[in-house]
Amino acid sequence: MIPQYNVLTEKEIRIIHDNSMRILEEIGVVFEYEPACEVFRKKGMKVDDNRVYFKRGFVEEMVKCAPAEFTLHARNPKHNLVCGGNNVIYMPGYGAPFILEPGRKKRNATKKDYDNFVKLAGASRHLHMTGGNVVEPTDLPESTRHLQMTLSHILNSDKCFMGSSLGYHNAMDTIEMTAILHGRMEVIRKKPALICLINSLTPLKFDARMLGAQMAYAETGQAVVIASLVMSGSTGPATLAGALSLQNAEVLAGIALSQAINPGTPVVYGSTSAIADMKSILLSIGNPEGALFTSASAQLARWYGVPSRGGGGLSDSKEADIQAGYESMMTLFAASLSGINFVLHTAGILQFFSAMSYEKFIVDDEMAGMILRYREGFDTSDEEKLAFDVIRDVGPGGNFLTAEHTVMNFREEFFLPVFADKAQFDDNWTASYTAPEMRARKIWQERLASYTPPALDAGIRENLEAFTAKRERDILKRPEG
Repeated sequence: MIPQYNVLTEKEIRIIHDNSMRILEEIGVVFEYEPACEVFRKKGMKVDDNRVYFKRGFVEEMVKCAPAEFTLHARNPKHNLVCGGNNVIYMPGYGAPFILEPGRKKRNATKKDYDNFVKLAGASRHLHMTGGNVVEPTDLPESTRHLQMTLSHILNSDKCFMGSSLGYHNAMDTIEMTAILHGRMEVIRKKPALICLINSLTPLKFDARMLGAQMAYAETGQAVVIASLVMSGSTGPATLAGALSLQNAEVLAGIALSQAINPGTPVVYGSTSAIADMKSILLSIGNPEGALFTSASAQLARWYGVPSRGGGGLSDSKEADIQAGYESMMTLFAASLSGINFVLHTAGILQFFSAMSYEKFIVDDEMAGMILRYREGFDTSDEEKLAFDVIRDVGPGGNFLTAEHTVMNFREEFFLPVFADKAQFDDNWTASYTAPEMRARKIWQERLASYTPPALDAGIRENLEAFTAKRERDILKRPEG
């Protein structure tokens, strides 16, 4: 395994940590959810209205309660995932309301798109889970769409998936559906099967819906990603050290809440921080500063002893073009080599998180495979890998193309691309050339056509569909939050 690289010195980590502690102690964080404020009051924190002022020792104690790694359990045990250590977990984009199509066409995402991306993630050899809100299915009612989204993950794949973060009740819906899938609630309390994305509202706020969801996951022992998106120059300082300190303060405050509710709750230190494009004042995610935030976050998470989450194949481009390619490779490579464990937005994301592309999904999926191969490094474990005998047999001036050693080893050693064009430039290539977008389009359409979702026990499916139907009928009667 290729060693992880660091972008901060030990001294710089301590400087960032101390600055974050000062932010938490002297400025505080607003929690717009009274049950969360009450948790902190009971722990002895000063709460002024809904602003919590943290004691340094309390935060540091809470962070130590969080596990260094944990296992997410899939309905198919071969897809169980260990989050932490040297492990990396890839999944699709998250939360985009739009689809970008070839020909510079933009449209609203639908439930069909949602199902398609879940199936493509299920079919992928490189994506480890189907993710969460892979796109926003705008043709479904907002109040009930989380039910159909969760059902899509369960029916279309047997990999791990993410749960709803939009309030306590929505979170409990997805938790209960996952309990049905795994047998009963007590099973997933002991063996977490869900993970949820909790985003702060930078600077220094958490809103009620996210906090309600976070509390539901903590109460039931399910995992959460506590993520901060500091837009340096807009919602955060224009200096990277200041922005990183702000992000760190927010994430630590969120981790402290989960541990105060249920010590040992699995948490992931999350970052999507980047910069504001100072020409448009829009978020910009495909840049070296965003890659630095990701790499620094991986290092801070290791220092705190918790798993990390960072950006994947991120790009500000509006189509699957050259810009999308170089920005996405930079950001995914930085996440993967700096030690990020949980990589959202690995495949398909465009236009600073707002759109998904089927064609870019295919390119990013192949990119993820390339990086996974790079991470493996060299295998020097035995004589077969060192190849002395075949080098002796071929000798000076020979070639290895017809050697049995080559036939036996190349599939295991070499990354074999599906999308990339490796043909020679000649008249035959010119005559048969297909534009990259069209090649990617053909691949995703063929993958969807040939994909068969894993079978699900008929009784479990019936129970899930009955639960979903009842919740959809009752949803308008229940309080929000």
